[in-house]
Amino acid sequence: MAKPIAGVDVGTTKVCTIIGELGHAGHLRVLGVGVAPSQGLKKGVVVNIDEAVESIASSVDKCQKISGFKIEQANISIANSNISSQNSKGVVAVANNGHDIGQDDINRVLDAAKTVAIGGADEVLHVIPRGFVVDGLRGVKNPIGMAGSRLEVETHIVSGGGGTVQNLVKCVERAGVRPLDLVLEPLASAEAVLTDAEREAGVMLVDIGGGTTDIAIFLEGSAWHTTVLAVGGSHITNDVAIGLRAPYDAAEELKIKYGRANSETVLADEPVRVATEGGMQQYMRAELCDIIEARVEEIALMVRDVLHESGYKGLLPAGVVLTGGTAQLAAIADLTSRIFEMPVRVGSPTDLEGLVDTIMNPAYATCVGLVRWSLAHGVPGETLYHQERPGQAPSEMYGRLRGWLKAFLP
Repeated sequence: MAKPIAGVDVGTTKVCTIIGELGHAGHLRVLGVGVAPSQGLKKGVVVNIDEAVESIASSVDKCQKISGFKIEQANISIANSNISSQNSKGVVAVANNGHDIGQDDINRVLDAAKTVAIGGADEVLHVIPRGFVVDGLRGVKNPIGMAGSRLEVETHIVSGGGGTVQNLVKCVERAGVRPLDLVLEPLASAEAVLTDAEREAGVMLVDIGGGTTDIAIFLEGSAWHTTVLAVGGSHITNDVAIGLRAPYDAAEELKIKYGRANSETVLADEPVRVATEGGMQQYMRAELCDIIEARVEEIALMVRDVLHESGYKGLLPAGVVLTGGTAQLAAIADLTSRIFEMPVRVGSPTDLEGLVDTIMNPAYATCVGLVRWSLAHGVPGETLYHQERPGQAPSEMYGRLRGWLKAFLP
């Protein structure tokens, strides 16, 4: 029996660890879940290693106690404003001219695409094949076994500032977990909430977390554009705290219990009450929702700008899928649909069994997706994360490229 797979979502507001295995009919059987408040991170970046390690270790420990499994390795999420992406092409001659294209040819063409101008301090996280061209024939998804003399690939490359990546890895390792893959959060979330039909038709996934809003645009089954914005649900809470002169914890409770992304159906004189250190405090719900609406609209406009700048506006018939904790705000789909001028739905993890009571909502999409990442794309451990250092052996580099390829070829 295959070993269970773990994922650790290291977010700005919470750290979530999930361990699971392949269940019936391709479902994910969840064996354990551990959630801990996140400390030591700001907008997805580690700012205090000791605090971050403690949060990660607490989450992992809770998951281990519930599942009965010791978590030694896991897929890890990453998202911060230092993440960048670009599209690149690679071209090589097939090693055996006129003969079958093999794995070595795939490795070489992906390596050629990866030699685009990425800053020396950056770390390549993903090289995602968008499509191959064999002797001028476009639209090839998997060229292995095809005859040809010239092989081209179009890729989407995701990279991150080396320091921010290494600090995250260091925290996870100090918490006693070996990182398998570092997975960009919207790519992980997509594994949990998107359908194959949406990816193929064209869809934009927007994961609104606590400190960042993560965007991935999918066309023809692959990721074509990714972006991380340094704004999220914690900014909404801050706005509420300032606007209502409420303590931060009370503002968070007000947002969750009574917040709406618009105030159209809220009575102007409807009061809401929340406990604070000074006792029960009363606020006006309409004022609360006005504050929330303003910030959600701002985030949506920023996402719309990303869509326009990407050049894919008008090419996404499947519309937009919102996920992440902030996607649970009432009426957020209606508000964002008007701004995006596209259909919008809220996506929660699907096809789950086992201990799923606490994770069947958008806030856990990334963590569920981290486990699905290995279930869907290959044997755990074949895409083992490691630092790419000068002088790294070619066999190590090609080994990682094989992992990337397995992750995105059908």
